Amino acid sequence: MHQLIGGERRMGRSITEITVVEPATGEVLAEVDTASLADIDDAVAAANQAEADLERLSFFERAELLHAAAGCIDERSGPLAKQLARESGKPLAAEAVDELAESAEIFRLAAEEIKRLETHVLPSVDPRKRVFTHRKPNGVYALVTPWNFPMNIPAELLAAALAAGNPAVIKPSQNAPLSALALAEAVAEAGFPPGAVSVVMGRGEVGEALVSHPGVHGVGFVGSQATAEAIVSAAGMKRTIIEASGNGPQIVFDDADLSAAADAAVFGAHFVSGQCCVATERLLVHDSIHDELVALVMERAAGVKPGDPLEDTTLMGPLNNETVAARMDAHVADAQAQGAQVLLGGAREADRPTGLFYELTVIDDVIPTMDVFREETFGPVVPITEFDSDDEAFALANDSDLGLQASVFTSSLARAYRAVDELRTGTVLVNEGTAFWEQHPPFGGASRTGTGWGRIGGKYTILDMTDLRTAIIDTGHRG
Repeated sequence: MHQLIGGERRMGRSITEITVVEPATGEVLAEVDTASLADIDDAVAAANQAEADLERLSFFERAELLHAAAGCIDERSGPLAKQLARESGKPLAAEAVDELAESAEIFRLAAEEIKRLETHVLPSVDPRKRVFTHRKPNGVYALVTPWNFPMNIPAELLAAALAAGNPAVIKPSQNAPLSALALAEAVAEAGFPPGAVSVVMGRGEVGEALVSHPGVHGVGFVGSQATAEAIVSAAGMKRTIIEASGNGPQIVFDDADLSAAADAAVFGAHFVSGQCCVATERLLVHDSIHDELVALVMERAAGVKPGDPLEDTTLMGPLNNETVAARMDAHVADAQAQGAQVLLGGAREADRPTGLFYELTVIDDVIPTMDVFREETFGPVVPITEFDSDDEAFALANDSDLGLQASVFTSSLARAYRAVDELRTGTVLVNEGTAFWEQHPPFGGASRTGTGWGRIGGKYTILDMTDLRTAIIDTGHRG
């Protein structure tokens, strides 16, 4: 029974199932029944029925329920972290435990943000009138979420939706659906109206049917660029928050702290095994410090080995699925065919229970025609490209249509400000790696790149999930 509809677990009525496999062992974790069109109708109907009850709650009442939801997540964090590690392949101690704690904190953040959601009082030309703005919920949200953060990303979207007064139906990735279901159950236990959160399981066709459903009013999606385009097409004119692929450059200038830059580059390659939209996808290095930085990167990368996600010492687990592993194989092969040098790794590890354990890979002499430069590899790789001037560095960094986050290492304030002005990414980090983010700042792609609309993070998601209204009242007298 893997559907959560109207506050109750039930079997999906589709004839198909999803087999959830543990990446590290190949063991089957669950056979998940999937949703039929009738199940989707029921989930959306339950959400619409809950909409009025949820909207009637005051901001402070919603905040109280969000805090209660955080407590429910905390209470079951131990077993949920282990489940997350097993279905995603993330290291339990290094990543999964933190993801559970952060997911609970996201609900606490939403609770506090909704209590401080300010609007404006505006002057009127007519002195008898008073003008003010207020915010109303957008309606029922379809949330389509990925496998690389199977608890955290549903939490980011769901907490904001509920804070804003919007019921939500989640369609998690078929590669790691169990965590999102557990999250939704914990939230439902906190006391939200039945139907305020539902989960329907399935593959892409279930997500498309949910997003295009006439009873859905808004869409939240995090995933690949290709899927984002399909989601936007299916959503039509619905209010949409999209956060899609990244190809984040980390630029290291000749005046940089090279030790810090090497730390950031390697962390960004092994965090979530590189399966992260803000991974170290491109390391752009000034030619005068190339050899020194490469030596530091190699020293740090050599100490990161793929391991059993449930072992406390593991820093990098297996890749989640064969599609990602095959893309790593293809990108490494393409780079070598065009003359790049694989300095470390470059292959799957032998003698493992599955073929998903990929070596941390460092590739030098990468040029812009290579797939590992142009596309999002989404694996544990550090592709290194040299530049000889600031102009070339910024041109290389902007030579991508996936502008999510960019990183610059420099001791020059002028270069830092130029980076902020010129890099076409939603976020620019200075003296910090591309894999850094926090929950409260706005996070998303630059508008010119097509990587997204709206923002995820703190009050910004709540703002995108509410409708700004204006009230004009004639008081009948001059103030």
